Amino acid sequence: MTDHSPPPRRSAATITDVAAAAGVSKSTVSLVLQNSPLIVADTARRVREAAQALGYVYNRQAADLRRKRSDVVGVLINDLANPFFVELLAGIQRALDAAGLVSLMAHTDERLDTQSRVINSMREHNAAGLILCPVFGTPDDLFLSLRAAGMPVVVTIRPPLGADVDFVGTDHEQGTRDATDHLLSLGHRRIAFLGPVSAGPVYERRRAGYEKALRAHGVSARPEFYLDVAPTRDGGRDGVRRVLALSPQPTAIVCYNDVVAFGVLSELGEHGLQAGRDLALTGFDGIIAAAHGNPPLTTVEARPAELGALAATTLLERIAHPEGPLQHHVTAPRLIVRQSSGPAPSATAVTMR
Repeated sequence: MTDHSPPPRRSAATITDVAAAAGVSKSTVSLVLQNSPLIVADTARRVREAAQALGYVYNRQAADLRRKRSDVVGVLINDLANPFFVELLAGIQRALDAAGLVSLMAHTDERLDTQSRVINSMREHNAAGLILCPVFGTPDDLFLSLRAAGMPVVVTIRPPLGADVDFVGTDHEQGTRDATDHLLSLGHRRIAFLGPVSAGPVYERRRAGYEKALRAHGVSARPEFYLDVAPTRDGGRDGVRRVLALSPQPTAIVCYNDVVAFGVLSELGEHGLQAGRDLALTGFDGIIAAAHGNPPLTTVEARPAELGALAATTLLERIAHPEGPLQHHVTAPRLIVRQSSGPAPSATAVTMR
């Protein structure tokens, strides 16, 4: 009679089996499988070969539970349509990768519900920490609850209004003041400001820098020169159309960010006008593409990749020292003068063609 019963089930290889085959301790095997730099290359190779020969599969989830955290850092980005945040993310990823951690990025698309859902998921999976560029309207209670739960978190770019939390950003006010000072030094006195009025503290601080520069030069801010536009290329196109319809017409524009400025550049071309010749223009952020506009864009360089690396380093320090003092890094931006910011015209302002 033929025996059709299944063959005996082979027991899965264990970490003890791998250790015995490689001639090392279980702790050494564990360190190798966690990619620890503490194990010399020859030993690590021997352990991995033994694990592969035995068919051993490392149960990272179980290891995470034992350590109470994973090697994953959650990175929540609010607007990946803006190249600034792509460059920020690249800086974060490089720094975390160098530290042996994996970044898990989520695009929250300026949605509070998406942000909340992603944060809850990260907490459920014992993420090592969070780097968060919060969406508009994020309550300070969120940061306080994360700290109370023991979740290391670093907020970047958009400063919380009232919560004490590790923060990495740039000096928005000084940057826009420098850009406006530059235009004033070129003889401009009718300078418009294009930006999203509802953009929270970043908008308020950039607008404050613009206004301080005007006051320092004895120039009054005109209410009609504040144009409320989306922080997008379309926002820039809409904004400059409205600027060109004003009377008296501005001779220069300070843009909330580089993306708005790109929209302005495009729309000016549609009217046969050119930034730097017919209308002076500045941006903010200093993304790589700003140097390659037509003409190249004068901008306030915030160095997003460096900010990302600094945010990652700050988080790593918080993970290593949970009870350490809070860190608040505000970097000094740098004005980069290019061809888009020419002198004020000596004749009458340009008109739409």
